[in-house]
Amino acid sequence: MKTIVVCLSFPAILIPTPASAQSPGRPEILILGTYHMANPGRDVHNMQADDVLAEARQREMAELIDVLKDFRPTKIAIEAQVGSRRRPEQYAGYLAGEYALSRNEIDQIGFRLAKELGHQAIYPVDEDGEFPYYRVLNYAKANGLEAQFDSLQAITAAQVERQADFLRSHTVLETLEFMNSDSTVAHSVAGYYAFVPFGDPYDYAGPDLIVRWFERNIRIYRNIRALITSPDDRILVVCGAGHLGWLQQNVEGDATVQLKTLSDLIYQPR
Repeated sequence: MKTIVVCLSFPAILIPTPASAQSPGRPEILILGTYHMANPGRDVHNMQADDVLAEARQREMAELIDVLKDFRPTKIAIEAQVGSRRRPEQYAGYLAGEYALSRNEIDQIGFRLAKELGHQAIYPVDEDGEFPYYRVLNYAKANGLEAQFDSLQAITAAQVERQADFLRSHTVLETLEFMNSDSTVAHSVAGYYAFVPFGDPYDYAGPDLIVRWFERNIRIYRNIRALITSPDDRILVVCGAGHLGWLQQNVEGDATVQLKTLSDLIYQPR
């Protein structure tokens, strides 16, 4: 028997492109993926970082802040729950000399940079979401795929450990350059797509995990986009590196904005 595949052709649907997409003056968005400097331990795999408040690391933080200043952000977005007042109130306290910076990267990068640039506000953009990791694990156990699942987790754990090893022998800026590199970001995104085979019709455990992760990140991206009020806006987003590739894809897919990266700042002519 021969299999015949019939492809039906339909007229293309043309979506009007915003006029701003044709202009070089589009708003810019830079997503800075970072490790969790305070070691909160809330991820499936957690990188262990040394004390960012140590004198040597504080000098390195000053170097990072100087590089980020070159982006000249008009607003700084942080990985804190959208609508929450806790972080904005802490930032107001920091400006007033009433709040001491913690080890958290929101403080060390977001607060410090915003203050040095004279910003009067900082902007939470995070959105909670479901991450059905254990549903995928249970699917793997029930379908004889536990060894395959464990192998994928070992690969991710090894990647996290490589980043920790890199930090031990490099500066904060060098570490973030490594974590924000195209190859590292691509490897991180690919790690999520490795969950695709863990599912069947009517039980799409692995694909559903990716759907939930994408859902959270596209909602975060909506909150980032809502900060743009001018074609001259430059939004810096400080977030965990796990969000980096997904948010960058959102920016790249949006014709009304331009994506900038940390490497653009590091290697731009001075």
